[in-house]
Amino acid sequence: MIEELLQDARERMLKSVDATRNEFGSVRTGRASTALLDRIMVDYYGASTPLKQLASVGAPEARMLTVQPFDKSSIKAIEKAIMESDVGLTPNNDGNMIRLSIPELTEERRRQLVKVVRTIAEDGRIGIRNVRRDTMQDLRELRDAGEVGADDEHRAESELQKLTDEKIGELDTFLKHKEEEILEV
Repeated sequence: MIEELLQDARERMLKSVDATRNEFGSVRTGRASTALLDRIMVDYYGASTPLKQLASVGAPEARMLTVQPFDKSSIKAIEKAIMESDVGLTPNNDGNMIRLSIPELTEERRRQLVKVVRTIAEDGRIGIRNVRRDTMQDLRELRDAGEVGADDEHRAESELQKLTDEKIGELDTFLKHKEEEILEV
């Protein structure tokens, strides 16, 4: 019973780390990456739709992204969504395709992006801690119901804390690498 709870917590924490790592990919670092546009949602006929479902995104050059809409009528909505997003890129629309040139990052913009990445990392840490809290609650309920002893509960809690520390350490490592990548000139 305890092992099942710990395994579930391990899987949920791993998902939290993966989700945070994917979100790190959507923060630009001075080079073109199609992941920069992953978080952009477009108002498409009244529905908020991910950009990836409306267009193909490519990186033909190191400092250029292209957005080719599947439906030409959606190009204005896509352009508007990119303008309103926090990626800091200005779309260039030729009627068929949107080009996004990626400028060199200024020192000020780099510092802003580091703050964004730290916020994303903190959200990931909160997710991991929430998993720990939920699992601790389940362990207490098992103890109160008499299904496990206090010693077993205590051992499981210390193992859960080790797991939490390990996953937060992984997140901090990813954060450190992403900060270095952003601050690299």
